[in-house]
Amino acid sequence: MRHWKPFAASLLLSLAALPASAQDATANGAGLNEAAVPAVLQKAVDDVIRPGYRSMHDSASKLTSAMKALCADPSAASLANAQSAFGDTIKSWSRIEIVQTGPIIEKNRFEHILFYPDRKGVGLKQVQALIAKADEHDTTVEAVAGKSVALMSLTALEYVLYGNGSSVLSTEKQGFRCRYGAAVAGNIENTAKDIADEWDDPNGVQKSWKFPGKTSNDFMDNKEAVTALLGILVHGAANIRDQRLETFYKGDPAAARPKMAIYWRSGDTWASLSGNLEGLKMLWEKAGMADLLPADKRNIADKIDGLLKELTLTAPTVNPDIEAALGNDAERAKIDKLLNVSRDLTTAFSDDYGGAIGLSAGFSFADGD
Repeated sequence: MRHWKPFAASLLLSLAALPASAQDATANGAGLNEAAVPAVLQKAVDDVIRPGYRSMHDSASKLTSAMKALCADPSAASLANAQSAFGDTIKSWSRIEIVQTGPIIEKNRFEHILFYPDRKGVGLKQVQALIAKADEHDTTVEAVAGKSVALMSLTALEYVLYGNGSSVLSTEKQGFRCRYGAAVAGNIENTAKDIADEWDDPNGVQKSWKFPGKTSNDFMDNKEAVTALLGILVHGAANIRDQRLETFYKGDPAAARPKMAIYWRSGDTWASLSGNLEGLKMLWEKAGMADLLPADKRNIADKIDGLLKELTLTAPTVNPDIEAALGNDAERAKIDKLLNVSRDLTTAFSDDYGGAIGLSAGFSFADGD
């Protein structure tokens, strides 16, 4: 098992780049408040991860129902309801999306829920071709589950609801496009249920995470468990910059590609990014990650709190029309702030916090290597 190891391995690769004092702390784990580890692990699992997946499953279930209702009784109102349910699912998924370890990475489940980025547009072409072909076989959950990940994820459903030709959804009863979308929603719902059920099994992954040691399938000791949690924070912050922002904008408006932004069609780009930030904030605060710091390093928690606050306040205020936002100096300045502060947050998690508790991601994240 030990699904966290590929995810967290990069946290340990760059220890040699640390100052000698930090290397010493890392070697003996002197900075880690061992007494706080059991409570942090318990809260991370029971107060953040498990509720997050249950919320995702609940949202996906409502989305499936809304899609079926749209197909059965098409109208502007039922389309709006389906789009609203889609937006709610984006928000709940984005909060738990930061946990890219554990059951979510088995059987390509992550990609079953989210296929992104689609850098060459291959996934989009597959969705467009499937809709154009309109094969009745492709309107069942079972059929969708056997297709490529590009045809079964939230990005595929976004195109169904918002892409070219989506206007037929409000007028065409039991149309192919709608029923394919309902099947995609149903497959996402099933995937979310499988993950939530695995985390809710009292003798499964939750027990393995909460009790490191010989009986755990994931962690040999507290240090490995904390490394996995640190990995979620560091990778989550880095992905906000690398995959949610720099995918379409790296600071040069002339080189920007607004249609590479996630969920640009539905206008949910910033809702998604805000959800990612909320997920990081929830893990940091609800799990009590700051409690792992030694008493003389508590100022690091204040720094991280400030960076999270700045990001969570800025993201929801950006114009959801990505092209318009990039073309406006004031809006673009907000995106520049998100780029800069998300980089600072990554470094604060990896170097400041990680180093203080005897672990570090070093330059591998801060430099984008």
